[in-house]
Amino acid sequence: MFKKILIANRGEIALRILRTCKEMGISTVAVYSTADAESLHVRFADEAVCIGPPPSNLSYLKISNIIAAAEITNADAIHPGYGFLSENAKFSKICEEHDIKFIGASAEMISKMGDKATAKATMKAAGVPCVPGSEGIIKDFPECIKLAKEVGYPVMLKATAGGGGKGMRAVWKEEDLQDAWDSARQESAAAFDNNDMYMEKLIEEPRHIEIQIVGDSTGKACHLSERDCSVQRRHQKLTEETPSPFMTDSLRKKMGAAAVKAAEYIKYEGAGTVEFLVDKHRNFYFMEMNTRIQVEHPITEQVIDYDLIREQILVAAGVPISGKNYFPQLHSIECRINAEDPYNNFRPSPGKITNLHAPGGHGVRIDTHVYSGYVIPPNYDSMIAKLITTAQSREEAINKMKRALDEFVIEGVKTTIPFHRQLMDHPDYVEGNYTTKFMEDFKMKPLEEED
Repeated sequence: MFKKILIANRGEIALRILRTCKEMGISTVAVYSTADAESLHVRFADEAVCIGPPPSNLSYLKISNIIAAAEITNADAIHPGYGFLSENAKFSKICEEHDIKFIGASAEMISKMGDKATAKATMKAAGVPCVPGSEGIIKDFPECIKLAKEVGYPVMLKATAGGGGKGMRAVWKEEDLQDAWDSARQESAAAFDNNDMYMEKLIEEPRHIEIQIVGDSTGKACHLSERDCSVQRRHQKLTEETPSPFMTDSLRKKMGAAAVKAAEYIKYEGAGTVEFLVDKHRNFYFMEMNTRIQVEHPITEQVIDYDLIREQILVAAGVPISGKNYFPQLHSIECRINAEDPYNNFRPSPGKITNLHAPGGHGVRIDTHVYSGYVIPPNYDSMIAKLITTAQSREEAINKMKRALDEFVIEGVKTTIPFHRQLMDHPDYVEGNYTTKFMEDFKMKPLEEED
């Protein structure tokens, strides 16, 4: 087992990893930018190393600084969390070259699954259902026109190096294809220094449902059931739940088996998610694989009583998994609390938290790194907390979430708490009747209309 783990991340996930390390008797090293000097993960770690100024490219994305921090503290493993360098093949390879265990996927695995076109070809070879579309990168616009006719409109153009919704364009008719092709390539080149595109059939009324998997060094994998992540804004998830209200027992078994097949085909090691689009007829199609821990992992932990960070560390240390597939026994919902103003188009709201009261009680979990007096820097993602409620049924979990949101007080900055509170009362959400298009029609009630 590892003696010391460096946590190459910040915020709530750094604190989340740190807690499990402490419970396992493993020493911890926090790294931080100057903007995060007062963050809780810095305060609670056994050691802390400043790795640069606030900009991510000069701190949390600067591989040389993180490797140097690991070497001077004699860390024998690095946990990258999510975001930043968690799916960076170069970083995984450099860790290996320095005899530091990267608690995540190998460089080869990240490269294979990080490029969406390559990932799709791999999954087709594995026998996992894929969305009809191009076999790989589209070489030019004439090929793009030909493919769109073959696949049938509507189609979705996607950047192979994409993420966060960048480089994606839905096209409903041929006369709009040229503009979509040009703008998607320009956006992808600016965001990822790569303008390669591929095409898929646009799935109408889609649900975004992911299957949590864990694989070990022997090539064995298991699944930990699904999470429904369909409530999104600009391709960023806002809330997640498990089990999905759209799922049936039969579909759960089929999707779980497909995800395990995918993981075992590529001999995947570590925790990951196989992400699917599910249409209104409950046909499911492989979308992508995330080779890291997910933001929404706590709801899976809650419904099957399973520490995913601990499992990541054990697998990285060479401990084999049980091979058992897990199915949810409870219902859990997560609301991402962001420092954003939902009444002003979700505009970011960094600044100082002047007062904070966190909810509690049975079935309420909060993962956060903020406290009264904490200054939210403007340099990073706006998520400041994850509020998770767990109960015997979906109805109970929603009611518990309403109560917890009513108790949650954060003053000094704007947050998305009012949005989530309205969401929990929305008839379509309450009925479980939502798709990835849900937020296109959602309108915040003005403050004066709220109870």
